[in-house]
Amino acid sequence: MKIQFWSIGKVNESFVKEGVELFTKRINHYYPAQWSIISPPKNAGTLPEADFKKKEADLVLALLQKEDYLILLDEKGKLLKSEELAATIQARGNESIKNIVFLIGGAFGVDASISKRANFTWSLSPLVFPHQLVRLILAEQVYRACTINRNEKYHHS
Repeated sequence: MKIQFWSIGKVNESFVKEGVELFTKRINHYYPAQWSIISPPKNAGTLPEADFKKKEADLVLALLQKEDYLILLDEKGKLLKSEELAATIQARGNESIKNIVFLIGGAFGVDASISKRANFTWSLSPLVFPHQLVRLILAEQVYRACTINRNEKYHHS
């Protein structure tokens, strides 16, 4: 199984980049993992919000494969404990899912077509975080889930 992290927006700021790279490298000990930063559509500032979100959705849906398991990060999603995230990842492996895609939407959220396509919608917190920090939190939590599934020490430190 592969883990992909997709985020719509700008490339990582240096203060986030190091942490994201560190946790992604650690995840790679368990699963092949990679990041894709999806640039927002051109001329985005001139579009109404709904049109902007639709164009972002078109970009994402064009990249997704039919068999990909899409986990959408959204503040309206389900809150999970670390152990529940670990179980979710393990269950996908048990189902022989080839690719889990974690998607962080754009600045205005995601179009309904993405929500509909998502296999699961997950909320990191009822708080709203900057997208840059969400990338770091996501990478750390997926790494933590990997250690939980292997009953390794990190989760308890």
